[in-house]
Amino acid sequence: MFFAKHTFAALLLVSGLAACGPVPVYYRAGADVARRDADLLSCEVSALRDAPVATQIRQHPRIYRPGGEICRNGRCYHRAGYWEDGGIYTVDVNADLRGRVEQSCMASKGYQSIALKRCPQSVADAVGTRRASTLPTLTQTSCAIARRGQAPQIVATAP
Repeated sequence: MFFAKHTFAALLLVSGLAACGPVPVYYRAGADVARRDADLLSCEVSALRDAPVATQIRQHPRIYRPGGEICRNGRCYHRAGYWEDGGIYTVDVNADLRGRVEQSCMASKGYQSIALKRCPQSVADAVGTRRASTLPTLTQTSCAIARRGQAPQIVATAP
């Protein structure tokens, strides 16, 4: 139980920080956005075929909590030690390979993987659902808007 609570707290923290970090984007100057999205889908399917999901069930080692002698008001007793379950988790052992296959496929199509800063919410609100038809030229103020189920949108100039 102890382990599960800490694991949940760590996952919550990591997911919260991930929303603040840079956005990975495949980029080729002047590329058509629809073509980039089609190329990405093709590469994702190819990577999934070449490095399929391979889920393994694993277990953290058990943890021994030693007992000890507890004394109060001159009376002592021995508390026994005990073993705590380490917890079971799953891992996709092909996830890293699948990512490298996807990146290699996109590189062969002329795209490079870059990390852009996340656009402030005010910029995302101003852009709305409008999407450019071509990838803009990158500037120092370029940023990316990450939306669920869509490739990130690059905004050329952010205030």
